[in-house]
Amino acid sequence: MSATDSTSAPPVRRMIPEMDLATAQQMVEQLQQQLQARHPGAPVQCLQTHISWVLLAGDKAYKLRKPLNLGFLDYSTRALRRHGSEEELRLNRRTAPELYEALVPITGTPQQPVWGGDGEAIDYAVQMRRFEQDGLLAVLAARGELQPEQLDALALQVAQMHAVAEVSAPGAPHGDPMGICHAAADNFGTLRGRLHSADERAMLQRLLRWTRAESARLAPLFQQRWQQGWIRECHGDLHLGNLVLLQGKPVPFDAIEFSPAFRWVDVMADLAFLVMDLLHRDRPDLAWRVLNTWLEQTGDYAGLETLRYFLVYRALVRAKVAALQGLPEATAYLQLADRLSQPSQPRLWIMHGLSGSGKSYQAQALSAHTGAIRIRADVERKRLFGLAPLASSHGQADIYTAEASEQTYARLGQLAQQVLQAGYPVVLDATFMQQQHRAPMQQLAARLGVPFQILSLQATPELLRERVQQRQQQGQDASEADLAVLESQLAHVQPLAAEELPQALLLDVSQPVDWPRLLAE
Repeated sequence: MSATDSTSAPPVRRMIPEMDLATAQQMVEQLQQQLQARHPGAPVQCLQTHISWVLLAGDKAYKLRKPLNLGFLDYSTRALRRHGSEEELRLNRRTAPELYEALVPITGTPQQPVWGGDGEAIDYAVQMRRFEQDGLLAVLAARGELQPEQLDALALQVAQMHAVAEVSAPGAPHGDPMGICHAAADNFGTLRGRLHSADERAMLQRLLRWTRAESARLAPLFQQRWQQGWIRECHGDLHLGNLVLLQGKPVPFDAIEFSPAFRWVDVMADLAFLVMDLLHRDRPDLAWRVLNTWLEQTGDYAGLETLRYFLVYRALVRAKVAALQGLPEATAYLQLADRLSQPSQPRLWIMHGLSGSGKSYQAQALSAHTGAIRIRADVERKRLFGLAPLASSHGQADIYTAEASEQTYARLGQLAQQVLQAGYPVVLDATFMQQQHRAPMQQLAARLGVPFQILSLQATPELLRERVQQRQQQGQDASEADLAVLESQLAHVQPLAAEELPQALLLDVSQPVDWPRLLAE
């Protein structure tokens, strides 16, 4: 074999130049034509955002990144676009593995690109399973078709995503909580030059003062939550436009891949985007429902101290985006941020009723109308013993002893104080059969200077037995009370004392409760 034998020389790699936006656009047009040839039955659409193209062909969607450097996002090189595509697959497969299928290399040349192929890649596409736009929760909300049960399922999905997400810690490359304070401050510079009315400018100035004060006040708590592990690799863009109904289940997709700072955030900041979006769409009932369901799963009631800050921040982010696009919706988001920055009137309600009286149902209805945080004894009792809300305690240590009940009511009092001091109304969902458990709650309200009321649910023993049996058959509730428990309650319940009656509202739950009328009265 001679020294010049070609088999001993390294292969010659073709130098692939980086593409500019015009060249990339030409490549995408060629790819669209190729897909059209494969799918002659229907037009292949090309959707554009400010950072990507999405080709819709048959039951697939192909997303390609634009070669841009926008400061907060840099896809100016092929390597950066590949990394962004790989991150998109990794992040979104956490919640939507059925949607995010593969990374597809584009070979050939921009003038004659090839899907896949054996040559060196000139670009990359994320292949996704296509879904109907009618399934987006934003579309369902606009039609008034969002169902409470869908939001319950979504809250569970988000809580599970947060539970398994990678945790940041002080010193980690991403997750410094003060980053979101800097991002909050940046919103004002953009908005200031795009607001025209004196009222809007005054509102923005008021929000700027509020944001600065809250950033300083909450800074120690932000750092504490970082140390406690509440800053994680979240979704980052959790609004209804990035949620789709698949086989009846809400599925988050399109998590932020281009900026670690936008997704490595406090879990409460992640959830706040969803809550804010529902409030913006005039669905406070669903906003508080998803918040309460998420809180029951995570137990993060301490995080409520930060919620108002994050709600305002998310509303101002959307105001900024709308203003940059010249949309009048910017004003609506600004007004929402202003309302959210105002303190609410904390107050304490406690439920009073036997198993089957509908305490959880009525507490949830009250929360929908008032924004109250619902805290359930059934859930917190299990949490004290390391059990999930829907887990069965059978085979575990007895969690229904007198001592366990005392611990549970003490826990309810601690949480109620925490939430009231964060500025939110609270409804405690427990039987409160004994005055010794009701009295400390009334004393707590008096100590904090907030209104207190007992909501006493009245029903016949026959109706209670029927409802308990139905609940057991369905098996989808945290309560484990059976007929034996109910009979024991009927034998030992203490009626309200005379001195408690002025603070009590007696509700006949054999009929639907008209909460709007009761609250107005």
